[in-house]
Amino acid sequence: MLASSTVTLADALDPVAVAAASRRPGEHWFCLEQPDRDGWALAALGSVRALEASGPDRFAELSRRWRSLVAGAHAGADDGPPGSGLVAVGGFAFAPDGGASPEWGGFAPASLIVPEVSLARQGERTTLTLNVEVAPDDTQGDLLARAVDRVGELADRPLPLLDPAPAGAYRVHSPMAPSHYEEAVARAVGRIRAGELEKVALAREVDVHAPLHHNSAAVLGMLRAEFGSCYVFAVGRGDATFIAASPELLVKREGQRASTVALAGSIGRSADPAVDDHLGERLLRSEKDREENAIVAKQIALALRPHSVWVTAASEPALVRVANIQHLAIPIRAQLAGAATALDLAGALHPTPAVGGEPRERAVGLIPALEGIDRGWYAGVVGWTDACGDGEFCVALRCALLRGALARLYAGCGIVRDSDPASELAETEVKLGALLPALAG
Repeated sequence: MLASSTVTLADALDPVAVAAASRRPGEHWFCLEQPDRDGWALAALGSVRALEASGPDRFAELSRRWRSLVAGAHAGADDGPPGSGLVAVGGFAFAPDGGASPEWGGFAPASLIVPEVSLARQGERTTLTLNVEVAPDDTQGDLLARAVDRVGELADRPLPLLDPAPAGAYRVHSPMAPSHYEEAVARAVGRIRAGELEKVALAREVDVHAPLHHNSAAVLGMLRAEFGSCYVFAVGRGDATFIAASPELLVKREGQRASTVALAGSIGRSADPAVDDHLGERLLRSEKDREENAIVAKQIALALRPHSVWVTAASEPALVRVANIQHLAIPIRAQLAGAATALDLAGALHPTPAVGGEPRERAVGLIPALEGIDRGWYAGVVGWTDACGDGEFCVALRCALLRGALARLYAGCGIVRDSDPASELAETEVKLGALLPALAG
């Protein structure tokens, strides 16, 4: 069986810094934080149980297996910050069998880990949870010794800083020429105007070859300093780390309440406040971007309704501004009718039209042929769920896969009937700008 124990720490710690400093070589690790939300953070190390699946029912399969595991576990009551106590952390690829290409080795299409140790923080309160696998012949002393050994390895050191003057040359290139992306957008627009679909999201890749291995902990530190309102995360599998600063919530469940956001339609930022406001006003008045956002909001509400007593959405989009880009956003809330968990809701919503398209099945079926890439966990789902079925999952955007000296970055745009190929390519460059400064020297 699985045994779990949680304590409140006397001193507030930085969970992400502790995890980055304390991870063993090659072990699974996980960090997710939203710094502007009263310093909320969740970090985890090691694995006592790994739940993996593939195929179209992967969300439902892991939801079922997580409920079964929780039912047989021994865990004390917990009233700590969100993410405290017995949790499963990880993510899902964009496609049911996504991540088959070699660069995504170790990242299963659906992968949740019950960690050995996790830390959750909000405000000045930090909790530490230890999970142990109990075998029939284990003694209390054996279990205690294992737990004490693991806690003894935890180190409280600040995240390292990026090298301001790195030695050696960095090389940035696209595995596919930028013109390939423009051609894909043009083909998609043709299909939309022919009435085959309303919207499709298309992405591209950019590689950064560094003279030394990329430092994921230092990149995390930069991202949370620059993107405090975003979901800053890292998911480590073996020698690879999937890292991001995503602006997009997929779903958050708190008891019988669920919340999400329709985030679609983008424009750049300016250091001049007057110009920045002008850009935001342009975005708010853009028929093309408002259409894109409305499609996403409509389909999210439709996906939530079978699970809800009521669903409500804001009547008008608002601006969400992050460091280098601003988006149109419509907050959506729901009162749940039954026992749908955070995992169930994530499965019902993914992929939203913001990263897939509309109609969903037709658009998602077209994406691989138009893009020509394996998205892996890009535009997938990353987050956590607890023993009560609560949890929080974000959409994996503004992200990169780090493996040794290679970083592969991903960025995409929503394509509708009025999309211009050159403009969409330029928008991907803005989105890539979230991570390129940290990875390209």
